Amino acid sequence: MSQQPTERVDPDDDRGKDPELPSNEVTEGVDRAPHRAMFRAMGYDDEDLSSPMVGIANPAADITPCNVHLDDVAASAYDAVDGTGGMPIEFGTITISDAISMGTEGMRASLISREIIADSVELVAFGERIDGLVTIGGCDKNMPGMMMAAIRTDLPSVFLYGGSIMPGEHGGREITIQNVFEGVGAVAEGEMSEDELDEMERNACPGAGSCGGMFTANTMASIAEALGFSPLGAASAPAEDEERYQEAERAGRLALEAIEDQRTPSDFLSRASFENAIALQVAVGGSTNAVLHLLALAAEAGVDLDIGTFNEVSARTPKIASFQPGGQYVMNDLHEVGGVPVVLRELHDAGLLEGDALTVTGRTMAEELERIGPPTVAELDVDYLQTVDDPIHERGAIRILTGNLAPDGAVIKITGEDHLHHEGPVQVFEREEDAMEYVQGGRVEEGDVICIRNEGPRGGPGMREMLGVTSAVAGQGHAEDVALFTDGRFSGATRGFSIGHVAPEAYVGGPIAALQDGDTVTIDIDNLKLSVDLSDEEIERRLEDYDPEPAYENGVLAKYVRDFGSASNGAVTNPGVQLD
Repeated sequence: MSQQPTERVDPDDDRGKDPELPSNEVTEGVDRAPHRAMFRAMGYDDEDLSSPMVGIANPAADITPCNVHLDDVAASAYDAVDGTGGMPIEFGTITISDAISMGTEGMRASLISREIIADSVELVAFGERIDGLVTIGGCDKNMPGMMMAAIRTDLPSVFLYGGSIMPGEHGGREITIQNVFEGVGAVAEGEMSEDELDEMERNACPGAGSCGGMFTANTMASIAEALGFSPLGAASAPAEDEERYQEAERAGRLALEAIEDQRTPSDFLSRASFENAIALQVAVGGSTNAVLHLLALAAEAGVDLDIGTFNEVSARTPKIASFQPGGQYVMNDLHEVGGVPVVLRELHDAGLLEGDALTVTGRTMAEELERIGPPTVAELDVDYLQTVDDPIHERGAIRILTGNLAPDGAVIKITGEDHLHHEGPVQVFEREEDAMEYVQGGRVEEGDVICIRNEGPRGGPGMREMLGVTSAVAGQGHAEDVALFTDGRFSGATRGFSIGHVAPEAYVGGPIAALQDGDTVTIDIDNLKLSVDLSDEEIERRLEDYDPEPAYENGVLAKYVRDFGSASNGAVTNPGVQLD
Protein backbone atom coordinates (compact mmCIF):
# COMPACT_ATOMS: atom_id res chain seq x y z
CA MET A 1 0.00 0.00 0.00
CA SER A 2 1.41 3.40 -0.95
CA GLN A 3 2.25 5.91 1.72
CA GLN A 4 0.46 9.25 1.91
CA PRO A 5 2.82 12.28 1.96
CA THR A 6 1.87 13.21 5.51
CA GLU A 7 2.39 9.76 7.04
CA ARG A 8 5.34 9.20 9.36
CA VAL A 9 8.06 6.58 8.94
CA ASP A 10 6.72 4.78 12.03
CA PRO A 11 2.90 4.83 11.87
CA ASP A 12 2.72 3.96 15.56
CA ASP A 13 4.87 6.96 16.52
CA ASP A 14 2.40 9.75 17.29
CA ARG A 15 4.58 12.80 17.39
CA GLY A 16 1.70 15.13 18.08
CA LYS A 17 2.63 17.51 15.27
CA ASP A 18 -0.16 19.53 13.71
CA PRO A 19 -0.82 17.86 10.34
CA GLU A 20 -1.54 21.28 8.78
CA LEU A 21 1.91 22.74 9.42
CA PRO A 22 3.91 23.61 6.28
CA SER A 23 7.01 21.82 7.58
CA ASN A 24 5.25 18.46 7.28
CA GLU A 25 5.92 18.74 3.56
CA VAL A 26 9.65 18.26 4.22
CA THR A 27 9.65 16.12 7.38
CA GLU A 28 6.79 13.61 7.07
CA GLY A 29 6.49 10.36 5.13
CA VAL A 30 8.81 7.74 3.65
CA ASP A 31 9.38 9.85 0.55
CA ARG A 32 10.86 12.62 2.73
CA ALA A 33 13.69 10.42 4.04
CA PRO A 34 16.26 12.34 1.94
CA HIS A 35 14.98 15.63 3.34
CA ARG A 36 15.26 14.37 6.91
CA ALA A 37 18.78 13.11 6.15
CA MET A 38 19.77 16.67 5.31
CA PHE A 39 18.40 17.91 8.64
CA ARG A 40 20.16 15.12 10.52
CA ALA A 41 23.45 16.25 8.99
CA MET A 42 22.96 19.48 10.94
CA GLY A 43 22.29 17.73 14.24
CA TYR A 44 18.51 17.70 14.27
CA ASP A 45 16.93 14.54 15.71
CA ASP A 46 13.55 12.81 15.77
CA GLU A 47 12.23 15.12 18.46
CA ASP A 48 13.17 18.17 16.40
CA LEU A 49 11.64 16.75 13.23
CA SER A 50 8.37 16.14 15.06
CA SER A 51 8.22 19.75 16.29
CA PRO A 52 7.07 23.02 14.71
CA MET A 53 9.83 24.55 12.60
CA VAL A 54 10.59 28.14 13.70
CA GLY A 55 12.71 30.26 11.39
CA ILE A 56 14.94 32.80 13.12
CA ALA A 57 15.80 35.49 10.58
CA ASN A 58 19.06 37.07 11.68
CA PRO A 59 20.71 40.04 9.88
CA ALA A 60 23.86 39.94 12.04
CA ALA A 61 26.86 41.65 10.47
CA ASP A 62 30.13 43.28 11.38
CA ILE A 63 29.18 46.22 9.20
CA THR A 64 27.29 48.22 11.82
CA PRO A 65 27.08 48.38 15.64
CA CYS A 66 23.32 48.05 15.21
CA ASN A 67 23.74 44.43 14.13
CA VAL A 68 27.15 43.34 15.38
CA HIS A 69 25.68 41.58 18.44
CA LEU A 70 22.65 39.97 16.81
CA ASP A 71 24.18 36.49 16.74
CA ASP A 72 23.97 36.53 20.54
CA VAL A 73 20.40 37.85 20.47
CA ALA A 74 19.42 35.19 17.94
CA ALA A 75 21.08 32.50 20.07
CA SER A 76 18.83 33.41 23.00
CA ALA A 77 15.74 33.16 20.81
CA TYR A 78 17.04 29.89 19.35
CA ASP A 79 17.57 28.34 22.78
CA ALA A 80 14.10 29.42 23.90
CA VAL A 81 12.48 27.81 20.86
CA ASP A 82 14.53 24.66 21.35
CA GLY A 83 13.74 24.48 25.05
CA THR A 84 10.02 25.05 24.54
CA GLY A 85 9.46 22.21 22.10
CA GLY A 86 10.20 23.82 18.76
CA MET A 87 12.70 23.16 15.99
CA PRO A 88 14.69 26.39 15.59
CA ILE A 89 16.28 27.09 12.21
CA GLU A 90 18.45 30.19 12.02
CA PHE A 91 19.17 31.84 8.70
CA GLY A 92 20.73 35.11 7.64
CA THR A 93 19.93 38.10 5.51
CA ILE A 94 21.59 41.39 4.64
CA THR A 95 21.85 44.77 6.29
CA ILE A 96 23.17 48.16 5.22
CA SER A 97 24.59 50.57 7.78
CA ASP A 98 22.74 53.82 7.18
CA ALA A 99 25.14 55.81 9.35
CA ILE A 100 28.20 54.53 7.48
CA SER A 101 26.71 54.91 3.99
CA MET A 102 25.19 58.34 4.84
CA GLY A 103 26.34 61.10 2.52
CA THR A 104 27.79 58.68 -0.04
CA GLU A 105 26.60 57.04 -3.21
CA GLY A 106 26.20 53.88 -1.14
CA MET A 107 23.22 55.36 0.70
CA ARG A 108 21.15 54.55 -2.37
CA ALA A 109 21.26 50.93 -1.20
CA SER A 110 19.52 51.64 2.11
CA LEU A 111 15.86 51.59 1.11
CA ILE A 112 16.59 48.88 -1.44
CA SER A 113 17.84 46.76 1.46
CA ARG A 114 14.37 46.94 3.02
CA GLU A 115 12.97 45.23 -0.05
CA ILE A 116 15.76 42.64 -0.27
CA ILE A 117 15.37 41.76 3.41
CA ALA A 118 11.63 41.27 2.92
CA ASP A 119 12.15 39.26 -0.25
CA SER A 120 14.88 37.05 1.21
CA VAL A 121 13.04 36.18 4.42
CA GLU A 122 9.86 35.52 2.46
CA LEU A 123 11.77 33.23 0.09
CA VAL A 124 13.44 31.20 2.84
CA ALA A 125 10.18 30.79 4.76
CA PHE A 126 8.38 29.77 1.57
CA GLY A 127 11.10 27.56 0.15
CA GLU A 128 11.91 25.65 3.33
CA ARG A 129 8.26 25.30 4.45
CA ILE A 130 8.82 27.02 7.77
CA ASP A 131 5.93 27.09 10.27
CA GLY A 132 6.59 30.40 12.01
CA LEU A 133 9.13 33.20 12.37
CA VAL A 134 11.13 35.21 14.85
CA THR A 135 12.37 38.14 12.78
CA ILE A 136 15.20 40.22 14.23
CA GLY A 137 16.06 43.81 13.41
CA GLY A 138 18.98 46.08 14.21
CA CYS A 139 19.65 48.85 11.68
CA ASP A 140 16.84 50.99 10.31
CA LYS A 141 15.59 49.03 7.29
CA ASN A 142 15.73 45.69 9.12
CA MET A 143 12.58 46.51 11.05
CA PRO A 144 10.13 47.23 8.22
CA GLY A 145 11.79 44.62 5.99
CA MET A 146 11.29 41.89 8.58
CA MET A 147 7.69 42.88 9.29
CA MET A 148 6.91 43.06 5.56
CA ALA A 149 8.18 39.50 5.18
CA ALA A 150 6.02 38.30 8.05
CA ILE A 151 2.98 39.96 6.51
CA ARG A 152 3.61 38.43 3.09
CA THR A 153 4.06 34.90 4.42
CA ASP A 154 1.26 35.38 6.97
CA LEU A 155 3.03 32.89 9.22
CA PRO A 156 2.81 33.13 13.02
CA SER A 157 5.54 35.71 13.64
CA VAL A 158 7.13 37.79 16.38
CA PHE A 159 9.35 40.78 15.73
CA LEU A 160 12.44 41.05 17.95
CA TYR A 161 14.50 44.24 18.18
CA GLY A 162 18.24 44.04 18.84
CA GLY A 163 18.14 47.05 21.16
CA SER A 164 19.74 50.47 21.11
CA ILE A 165 23.23 51.67 21.93
CA MET A 166 23.97 53.49 25.16
CA PRO A 167 24.86 57.17 24.79
CA GLY A 168 28.48 58.22 24.77
CA GLU A 169 29.96 60.98 26.88
CA HIS A 170 31.84 64.10 25.88
CA GLY A 171 32.56 67.22 27.89
CA GLY A 172 30.41 66.05 30.77
CA ARG A 173 27.28 65.45 28.67
CA GLU A 174 25.72 62.51 26.89
CA ILE A 175 26.16 62.44 23.12
CA THR A 176 24.99 60.30 20.20
CA ILE A 177 25.89 59.97 16.55
CA GLN A 178 23.62 62.97 15.87
CA ASN A 179 26.06 65.21 17.75
CA VAL A 180 28.94 63.97 15.61
CA PHE A 181 27.11 64.68 12.35
CA GLU A 182 26.22 68.17 13.59
CA GLY A 183 29.82 68.63 14.72
CA VAL A 184 30.89 68.43 11.07
CA GLY A 185 28.80 71.52 10.36
CA ALA A 186 30.13 73.25 13.45
CA VAL A 187 33.72 72.68 12.29
CA ALA A 188 32.90 74.11 8.87
CA GLU A 189 31.45 77.19 10.57
CA GLY A 190 34.47 77.57 12.85
CA GLU A 191 32.38 76.91 15.95
CA MET A 192 34.24 73.69 16.84
CA SER A 193 37.82 72.57 16.45
CA GLU A 194 38.77 69.46 14.53
CA ASP A 195 40.37 68.14 17.72
CA GLU A 196 37.08 68.39 19.59
CA LEU A 197 35.25 66.67 16.75
CA ASP A 198 37.85 63.91 16.85
CA GLU A 199 37.23 63.49 20.57
CA MET A 200 33.46 63.28 19.98
CA GLU A 201 34.00 60.73 17.22
CA ARG A 202 35.91 58.48 19.60
CA ASN A 203 33.28 58.60 22.35
CA ALA A 204 29.85 58.87 20.70
CA CYS A 205 29.27 55.14 20.11
CA PRO A 206 30.48 53.12 23.11
CA GLY A 207 29.29 49.67 22.01
CA ALA A 208 26.71 47.58 20.19
CA GLY A 209 23.20 48.66 19.39
CA SER A 210 21.14 50.94 17.17
CA CYS A 211 21.46 54.73 17.32
CA GLY A 212 20.16 55.80 20.71
CA GLY A 213 17.74 58.65 20.02
CA MET A 214 14.19 58.38 18.75
CA PHE A 215 15.65 57.97 15.29
CA THR A 216 14.35 55.47 12.73
CA ALA A 217 15.43 52.23 14.44
CA ASN A 218 13.98 53.09 17.84
CA THR A 219 10.90 54.61 16.23
CA MET A 220 10.18 51.44 14.26
CA ALA A 221 10.92 49.19 17.25
CA SER A 222 8.45 51.23 19.31
CA ILE A 223 5.91 51.11 16.49
CA ALA A 224 6.26 47.32 16.42
CA GLU A 225 4.77 47.31 19.94
CA ALA A 226 1.95 49.65 18.93
CA LEU A 227 1.16 47.55 15.84
CA GLY A 228 1.10 44.37 17.91
CA PHE A 229 4.11 42.75 16.19
CA SER A 230 6.15 42.75 19.43
CA PRO A 231 4.92 42.17 22.96
CA LEU A 232 4.66 45.31 25.07
CA GLY A 233 7.92 46.35 26.68
CA ALA A 234 10.09 44.64 24.06
CA ALA A 235 11.57 47.71 22.37
CA SER A 236 13.45 49.68 24.99
CA ALA A 237 15.99 47.37 26.69
CA PRO A 238 19.52 48.34 25.60
CA ALA A 239 21.41 46.09 23.21
CA GLU A 240 23.99 44.93 25.74
CA ASP A 241 21.65 44.62 28.72
CA GLU A 242 20.60 41.23 30.11
CA GLU A 243 16.98 42.27 29.59
CA ARG A 244 17.59 42.29 25.83
CA TYR A 245 18.36 38.59 25.93
CA GLN A 246 15.33 37.95 28.11
CA GLU A 247 13.25 39.66 25.43
CA ALA A 248 14.81 37.33 22.85
CA GLU A 249 13.81 34.32 24.94
CA ARG A 250 10.29 35.72 25.29
CA ALA A 251 10.06 36.15 21.51
CA GLY A 252 11.07 32.52 20.95
CA ARG A 253 8.45 31.20 23.36
CA LEU A 254 5.79 33.51 21.97
CA ALA A 255 6.46 32.36 18.41
CA LEU A 256 5.66 28.78 19.43
CA GLU A 257 2.48 29.91 21.17
CA ALA A 258 1.46 31.76 18.02
CA ILE A 259 2.11 28.64 15.91
CA GLU A 260 0.06 26.51 18.28
CA ASP A 261 -2.84 28.95 18.06
CA GLN A 262 -2.22 29.68 14.36
CA ARG A 263 -2.19 33.39 15.18
CA THR A 264 -0.83 35.25 12.16
CA PRO A 265 -0.25 38.92 11.22
CA SER A 266 -3.55 39.02 9.33
CA ASP A 267 -5.28 38.22 12.62
CA PHE A 268 -3.97 41.26 14.49
CA LEU A 269 -3.11 43.91 11.89
CA SER A 270 -6.01 46.25 11.23
CA ARG A 271 -6.78 49.88 10.49
CA ALA A 272 -6.96 50.40 14.26
CA SER A 273 -3.51 48.96 14.88
CA PHE A 274 -2.00 51.23 12.22
CA GLU A 275 -3.70 54.28 13.70
CA ASN A 276 -2.29 53.22 17.08
CA ALA A 277 1.17 53.09 15.52
CA ILE A 278 0.78 56.55 14.02
CA ALA A 279 -0.47 57.91 17.36
CA LEU A 280 2.66 56.62 19.06
CA GLN A 281 4.90 58.01 16.31
CA VAL A 282 3.49 61.54 16.49
CA ALA A 283 3.35 61.51 20.30
CA VAL A 284 7.04 60.70 20.73
CA GLY A 285 8.31 62.77 17.79
CA GLY A 286 9.42 59.69 15.88
CA SER A 287 11.24 59.53 12.57
CA THR A 288 9.64 60.73 9.34
CA ASN A 289 10.83 57.45 7.82
CA ALA A 290 8.10 55.71 9.78
CA VAL A 291 5.56 57.36 7.46
CA LEU A 292 7.13 55.57 4.50
CA HIS A 293 7.42 52.25 6.32
CA LEU A 294 3.93 52.26 7.82
CA LEU A 295 2.44 52.95 4.40
CA ALA A 296 4.47 50.04 3.01
CA LEU A 297 3.40 47.70 5.82
CA ALA A 298 -0.24 48.66 5.38
CA ALA A 299 -0.03 48.07 1.64
CA GLU A 300 1.46 44.62 2.22
CA ALA A 301 -1.26 43.85 4.78
CA GLY A 302 -4.11 45.05 2.59
CA VAL A 303 -5.08 47.69 5.16
CA ASP A 304 -6.59 50.87 3.72
CA LEU A 305 -4.18 53.58 4.88
CA ASP A 306 -3.36 56.73 2.94
CA ILE A 307 -0.81 59.40 3.69
CA GLY A 308 -3.51 61.85 4.80
CA THR A 309 -4.23 59.64 7.82
CA PHE A 310 -1.05 60.95 9.44
CA ASN A 311 -2.53 64.45 9.52
CA GLU A 312 -5.80 63.14 10.95
CA VAL A 313 -4.07 61.29 13.77
CA SER A 314 -1.57 64.09 14.42
CA ALA A 315 -4.39 66.64 14.70
CA ARG A 316 -5.94 64.76 17.63
CA THR A 317 -2.76 63.43 19.27
CA PRO A 318 -0.41 65.79 21.11
CA LYS A 319 3.34 65.43 21.28
CA ILE A 320 4.14 64.35 24.83
CA ALA A 321 7.76 63.13 24.69
CA SER A 322 11.10 64.88 24.24
CA PHE A 323 13.71 62.60 22.71
CA GLN A 324 16.57 63.23 20.34
CA PRO A 325 16.70 64.66 17.73
CA GLY A 326 14.12 67.24 18.84
CA GLY A 327 14.91 66.83 22.54
CA GLN A 328 17.81 65.71 24.70
CA TYR A 329 16.87 62.21 25.84
CA VAL A 330 17.43 58.72 24.42
CA MET A 331 15.75 55.34 24.38
CA ASN A 332 17.48 54.15 27.54
CA ASP A 333 15.87 57.02 29.46
CA LEU A 334 12.46 55.74 28.40
CA HIS A 335 13.45 52.20 29.33
CA GLU A 336 14.38 53.24 32.86
CA VAL A 337 10.83 54.45 33.53
CA GLY A 338 8.89 51.59 31.93
CA GLY A 339 9.47 51.79 28.17
CA VAL A 340 7.00 52.29 25.35
CA PRO A 341 4.01 50.98 27.40
CA VAL A 342 4.18 54.18 29.50
CA VAL A 343 3.43 56.27 26.41
CA LEU A 344 0.84 53.80 25.14
CA ARG A 345 -0.96 53.88 28.49
CA GLU A 346 -1.04 57.69 28.50
CA LEU A 347 -2.57 57.69 25.03
CA HIS A 348 -5.00 54.90 25.86
CA ASP A 349 -6.19 56.50 29.08
CA ALA A 350 -6.86 59.71 27.14
CA GLY A 351 -8.93 57.88 24.53
CA LEU A 352 -6.30 58.36 21.82
CA LEU A 353 -5.46 54.67 21.36
CA GLU A 354 -7.76 51.90 20.16
CA GLY A 355 -7.69 49.42 23.03
CA ASP A 356 -9.55 46.70 21.15
CA ALA A 357 -6.76 46.29 18.58
CA LEU A 358 -5.30 42.79 18.81
CA THR A 359 -1.63 41.96 19.36
CA VAL A 360 0.67 39.03 18.63
CA THR A 361 -0.08 37.68 22.12
CA GLY A 362 -3.72 37.09 21.18
CA ARG A 363 -4.80 39.70 23.69
CA THR A 364 -5.93 43.23 22.93
CA MET A 365 -3.84 46.32 23.49
CA ALA A 366 -6.04 47.26 26.45
CA GLU A 367 -5.66 43.81 27.99
CA GLU A 368 -1.90 43.90 27.57
CA LEU A 369 -1.66 47.34 29.18
CA GLU A 370 -3.79 46.18 32.09
CA ARG A 371 -1.75 43.00 32.43
CA ILE A 372 1.65 44.70 32.71
CA GLY A 373 0.42 47.85 34.48
CA PRO A 374 2.96 50.47 33.38
CA PRO A 375 3.16 53.63 35.49
CA THR A 376 1.32 56.73 34.36
CA VAL A 377 3.25 59.72 33.07
CA ALA A 378 1.93 61.79 35.97
CA GLU A 379 3.31 59.26 38.47
CA LEU A 380 6.75 59.39 36.88
CA ASP A 381 7.21 63.16 36.98
CA VAL A 382 10.15 63.20 34.55
CA ASP A 383 10.92 66.20 32.38
CA TYR A 384 10.96 64.32 29.06
CA LEU A 385 7.41 62.96 29.31
CA GLN A 386 4.31 65.13 29.59
CA THR A 387 0.68 64.22 30.09
CA VAL A 388 -1.87 64.55 27.30
CA ASP A 389 -3.52 67.32 29.33
CA ASP A 390 -0.25 69.28 29.53
CA PRO A 391 1.63 68.30 26.36
CA ILE A 392 4.82 69.60 24.86
CA HIS A 393 2.85 70.51 21.71
CA GLU A 394 -0.90 70.40 21.28
CA ARG A 395 -0.52 68.64 17.95
CA GLY A 396 1.55 65.61 17.03
CA ALA A 397 4.99 65.96 15.47
CA ILE A 398 4.29 64.62 11.96
CA ARG A 399 2.58 66.73 9.29
CA ILE A 400 1.80 65.93 5.67
CA LEU A 401 2.02 68.91 3.32
CA THR A 402 0.38 69.16 -0.09
CA GLY A 403 0.22 71.91 -2.69
CA ASN A 404 1.36 72.50 -6.23
CA LEU A 405 4.88 71.26 -5.39
CA ALA A 406 3.67 68.10 -3.67
CA PRO A 407 0.25 67.05 -5.00
CA ASP A 408 0.66 63.58 -3.47
CA GLY A 409 2.18 64.77 -0.22
CA ALA A 410 5.43 65.58 1.56
CA VAL A 411 6.49 64.85 5.14
CA ILE A 412 7.85 67.09 7.88
CA LYS A 413 8.51 66.51 11.56
CA ILE A 414 7.88 69.55 13.74
CA THR A 415 10.49 70.01 16.46
CA GLY A 416 9.32 73.48 17.54
CA GLU A 417 6.29 75.74 17.28
CA ASP A 418 7.99 79.08 16.66
CA HIS A 419 8.74 78.89 12.93
CA LEU A 420 5.85 77.44 10.99
CA HIS A 421 5.94 79.66 7.91
CA HIS A 422 8.79 80.14 5.48
CA GLU A 423 8.92 81.91 2.13
CA GLY A 424 11.80 82.74 -0.14
CA PRO A 425 13.68 82.16 -3.38
CA VAL A 426 14.77 78.56 -3.89
CA GLN A 427 18.23 77.23 -4.66
CA VAL A 428 17.86 73.98 -6.64
CA PHE A 429 20.34 71.10 -6.53
CA GLU A 430 20.15 67.96 -8.64
CA ARG A 431 21.91 65.74 -6.10
CA GLU A 432 22.87 65.65 -2.44
CA GLU A 433 26.60 66.15 -3.04
CA ASP A 434 26.03 69.50 -4.76
CA ALA A 435 23.91 70.74 -1.87
CA MET A 436 26.47 69.54 0.68
CA GLU A 437 29.24 71.41 -1.13
CA TYR A 438 27.10 74.56 -1.06
CA VAL A 439 26.43 74.22 2.67
CA GLN A 440 29.97 73.30 3.63
CA GLY A 441 31.24 76.24 1.59
CA GLY A 442 29.63 78.57 4.13
CA ARG A 443 27.13 79.96 1.65
CA VAL A 444 24.00 79.23 3.67
CA GLU A 445 22.20 82.28 5.03
CA GLU A 446 19.14 82.83 7.19
CA GLY A 447 15.97 82.50 5.15
CA ASP A 448 17.40 80.23 2.46
CA VAL A 449 15.24 77.62 0.77
CA ILE A 450 17.15 74.61 -0.55
CA CYS A 451 15.66 72.00 -2.88
CA ILE A 452 17.42 68.68 -3.52
CA ARG A 453 15.70 66.68 -6.24
CA ASN A 454 16.23 63.50 -8.26
CA GLU A 455 16.79 61.65 -4.99
CA GLY A 456 13.40 59.91 -4.95
CA PRO A 457 12.60 56.18 -4.91
CA ARG A 458 13.20 55.77 -8.66
CA GLY A 459 15.23 58.85 -9.49
CA GLY A 460 17.87 58.23 -6.85
CA PRO A 461 17.20 55.42 -6.85
CA GLY A 462 16.53 54.56 -3.24
CA MET A 463 15.60 57.87 -1.55
CA ARG A 464 18.94 58.61 0.08
CA GLU A 465 18.73 59.94 3.63
CA MET A 466 20.54 63.25 3.88
CA LEU A 467 21.59 63.61 7.48
CA GLY A 468 24.92 65.05 6.38
CA VAL A 469 23.28 68.09 4.75
CA THR A 470 20.73 68.74 7.47
CA SER A 471 23.29 68.25 10.22
CA ALA A 472 25.72 70.62 8.51
CA VAL A 473 22.96 73.23 8.35
CA ALA A 474 22.06 72.63 12.01
CA GLY A 475 25.71 72.67 13.04
CA GLN A 476 26.02 76.13 11.49
CA GLY A 477 23.10 77.37 13.59
CA HIS A 478 20.43 77.34 10.87
CA ALA A 479 18.26 74.41 11.96
CA GLU A 480 15.15 76.57 12.26
CA ASP A 481 15.76 79.42 9.78
CA VAL A 482 16.81 77.51 6.65
CA ALA A 483 14.30 75.27 4.89
CA LEU A 484 15.23 72.15 2.93
CA PHE A 485 12.93 69.96 0.89
CA THR A 486 13.54 66.92 -1.26
CA ASP A 487 11.96 64.00 -3.05
CA GLY A 488 14.45 61.89 -1.09
CA ARG A 489 14.46 61.32 2.65
CA PHE A 490 15.92 62.78 5.79
CA SER A 491 17.36 60.70 8.59
CA GLY A 492 15.49 59.96 11.77
CA ALA A 493 18.24 62.01 13.43
CA THR A 494 17.40 65.08 11.33
CA ARG A 495 15.98 68.10 13.10
CA GLY A 496 14.86 71.49 11.87
CA PHE A 497 12.88 72.72 8.88
CA SER A 498 13.38 69.66 6.66
CA ILE A 499 10.70 68.30 4.33
CA GLY A 500 11.09 64.95 2.59
CA HIS A 501 9.22 62.42 0.47
CA VAL A 502 7.94 65.09 -1.95
CA ALA A 503 5.63 63.23 -4.32
CA PRO A 504 5.42 62.79 -7.22
CA GLU A 505 9.20 62.73 -7.42
CA ALA A 506 11.19 64.60 -10.06
CA TYR A 507 12.12 61.48 -12.01
CA VAL A 508 8.49 60.74 -12.92
CA GLY A 509 7.74 64.35 -13.79
CA GLY A 510 6.51 65.66 -10.46
CA PRO A 511 6.21 69.46 -10.13
CA ILE A 512 9.48 69.57 -8.15
CA ALA A 513 11.19 68.89 -11.50
CA ALA A 514 9.90 72.22 -12.84
CA LEU A 515 11.64 74.36 -10.22
CA GLN A 516 14.30 76.85 -11.23
CA ASP A 517 16.69 78.85 -9.08
CA GLY A 518 14.96 81.95 -7.77
CA ASP A 519 11.37 80.65 -7.87
CA THR A 520 9.51 81.71 -4.73
CA VAL A 521 8.63 78.74 -2.54
CA THR A 522 6.19 78.95 0.37
CA ILE A 523 6.10 76.47 3.26
CA ASP A 524 3.00 76.98 5.37
CA ILE A 525 2.83 74.44 8.17
CA ASP A 526 -0.42 75.75 9.68
CA ASN A 527 -2.21 75.28 6.37
CA LEU A 528 -0.20 72.17 5.43
CA LYS A 529 1.03 73.61 2.14
CA LEU A 530 4.22 73.34 0.09
CA SER A 531 3.88 75.51 -2.99
CA VAL A 532 5.72 77.55 -5.60
CA ASP A 533 4.57 80.87 -7.04
CA LEU A 534 3.93 79.43 -10.49
CA SER A 535 0.71 78.76 -12.39
CA ASP A 536 -0.27 75.23 -13.29
CA GLU A 537 0.24 76.17 -16.92
CA GLU A 538 3.82 77.34 -16.30
CA ILE A 539 4.63 74.17 -14.39
CA GLU A 540 3.26 72.07 -17.24
CA ARG A 541 5.17 74.12 -19.81
CA ARG A 542 8.46 73.61 -17.97
CA LEU A 543 7.84 69.86 -17.73
CA GLU A 544 7.04 69.37 -21.42
CA ASP A 545 10.58 68.48 -22.40
CA TYR A 546 11.54 66.79 -19.13
CA ASP A 547 12.91 63.33 -19.95
CA PRO A 548 15.52 62.28 -17.37
CA GLU A 549 18.04 59.52 -17.91
CA PRO A 550 18.00 56.73 -15.29
CA ALA A 551 20.80 57.08 -12.76
CA TYR A 552 21.74 53.41 -13.20
CA GLU A 553 21.19 51.16 -16.18
CA ASN A 554 22.86 48.00 -14.92
CA GLY A 555 22.88 45.86 -11.78
CA VAL A 556 20.70 45.85 -8.72
CA LEU A 557 20.12 49.61 -8.57
CA ALA A 558 18.75 49.58 -12.11
CA LYS A 559 16.07 47.12 -11.01
CA TYR A 560 14.79 49.59 -8.46
CA VAL A 561 14.84 52.51 -10.89
CA ARG A 562 12.24 50.36 -12.63
CA ASP A 563 10.39 48.83 -9.68
CA PHE A 564 9.89 51.35 -6.86
CA GLY A 565 6.45 52.82 -6.35
CA SER A 566 5.68 56.31 -5.08
CA ALA A 567 6.78 57.48 -1.65
CA SER A 568 3.17 58.50 -1.03
CA ASN A 569 2.31 54.79 -0.98
CA GLY A 570 5.37 53.54 0.89
CA ALA A 571 7.73 53.09 -2.08
CA VAL A 572 6.87 49.41 -2.24
CA THR A 573 8.08 47.07 -4.98
CA ASN A 574 5.71 44.14 -4.41
CA PRO A 575 3.75 44.04 -7.69
CA GLY A 576 0.71 42.67 -5.89
CA VAL A 577 0.23 45.82 -3.84
CA GLN A 578 2.15 48.55 -5.66
CA LEU A 579 0.25 51.76 -6.18
CA ASP A 580 1.41 54.62 -8.42
